[in-house]
Amino acid sequence: MASMQEVINLHIIAVDDEPLALGLLVNSIRETCPAAEINRFQSGYEAIEFLQNGHCDVAFLDINMRGINGLNLAKRIKDINPLCNLVFVTGYSEYATDALSMHASGYVIKPVSAEAIRAELDDLRHPVIMQAGCTLRVRCFGNFEVFTPDGEPIKFTRAKAKELFAYLVYRRGSSCSVRELAAVLFEDNAYSGKQMLYLQKIISSMMQTLRAHNAAGVIQKSYNSIALNDTAVDCDYYRFLKMDVPSINAYTGEFMTQYSWAEFVTGYLDRLTNGGKSGQS
Repeated sequence: MASMQEVINLHIIAVDDEPLALGLLVNSIRETCPAAEINRFQSGYEAIEFLQNGHCDVAFLDINMRGINGLNLAKRIKDINPLCNLVFVTGYSEYATDALSMHASGYVIKPVSAEAIRAELDDLRHPVIMQAGCTLRVRCFGNFEVFTPDGEPIKFTRAKAKELFAYLVYRRGSSCSVRELAAVLFEDNAYSGKQMLYLQKIISSMMQTLRAHNAAGVIQKSYNSIALNDTAVDCDYYRFLKMDVPSINAYTGEFMTQYSWAEFVTGYLDRLTNGGKSGQS
């Protein structure tokens, strides 16, 4: 994986209510990643206001701040941008357990150094560099979510349209017949003409959402079947299957948790994870 200092358009925020500590943090980030766009804030509320309209790939957050502390700020940031990498910065090591329980990307002890910042940027939980030719970012670990390249969540107008897209992601480019899709989306209900018409509405809704984000090309349709162009999405699940170490570390035992048909994949991924750990020991 390319190191983060090679990413020209990396967007970073740094939040600390102590001016001297904030200055040292920003200088260490800039030394490590001179081409990055860095926004600094002495208040968590200012950072939240910025993120309502601004973009952030990595957030360096002091934990022990006045007003809103770093842990609560992290929760707010995740609500705004679930793909933002959280790196906690503090002089109090006892916060490590709380920070890591939030599935943070990393943890840095003060006084901050450029070497510590570099180590975190080179091993981010959510990779910032998308694979060439990808038009969407997809998260399968935890709840299934879809994002634009800038990390903006994509909202499907129909829940079933989102589930349909999730199933196509799971199938990894294999063509799915209309009957197969109906069996997944409608479970044990008998296939009928009424179901077929409803499924066509779901497919149409999914395509409308993708077109709105210039991503219709990720779907390949032919007579009576549909497939995902899996080379057009950057996906944590696909990275995991390629044995990408950060993606393996990002897996915490949950896969598309809102869909019952995806449950068996968790066992498969668990076996791969445990096998990989056994092989490394």
